[in-house]
Amino acid sequence: MSQCKVLQADCSGVYILKLVGEVRLNACSTIDSVIEKISENPNFRSLVVDLSETDHLDSTTLGMLAKLAVKAKEKSHFLPSIVSTNPDVTRIVESMGFDSVFVITKEPIESEADLAELEQTPLQEDEMRQTVLNAHKVLMDINENNHDKFRDLVDALQGSDVVATKAS
Repeated sequence: MSQCKVLQADCSGVYILKLVGEVRLNACSTIDSVIEKISENPNFRSLVVDLSETDHLDSTTLGMLAKLAVKAKEKSHFLPSIVSTNPDVTRIVESMGFDSVFVITKEPIESEADLAELEQTPLQEDEMRQTVLNAHKVLMDINENNHDKFRDLVDALQGSDVVATKAS
C-alpha cells in the first residue's frame, strides 16, 4: 500500500489539489478543508484536481471529489478539471460519471505551482460514518447508475444513525 499525500496550491484563485498514492477515507477531512477554503475565498476562479500520481481512490474519496466539483462549479460557473494519467483511475472516475461534474484530461499538466502537503486529520467514528454517508449521497446524485449502486449502503448508514440516536 502506498502512502497517501494530499497537496494543494492556490495560484491567484486557481486551486490545484494533487492526490498521491492510495487515497482513502483518511484523506476525506483534508479534502473537506479544501472545500471550505474554496467556499470562503472570494477570489476563487477554478479548480484542477491532479490524479496523475494517484494509485487508488475509494468510493468515499470519489464522493468528496464530486462534492468539491459541485462547490467549485457553484463558485466559478465552470466545470473544474481532473487530470488522470493512470488508466485504472481514469476508468474509475469515468465509471462514476465524473464527466458530468469535471472536465477529464488524460494528459499530465505542466505546473510550476508550489504545492504544499496538507495535514491529514483523523476522523472520529461518528464523523467517519457521516462523511461516508454524505459522500455517497453526492455520488448518488451524479447519475442513476450511482444511485442504484450506493442505495443499500446509504440506507444502511442512515439506519445505523437512527439506531445510534435512539441509544443516546
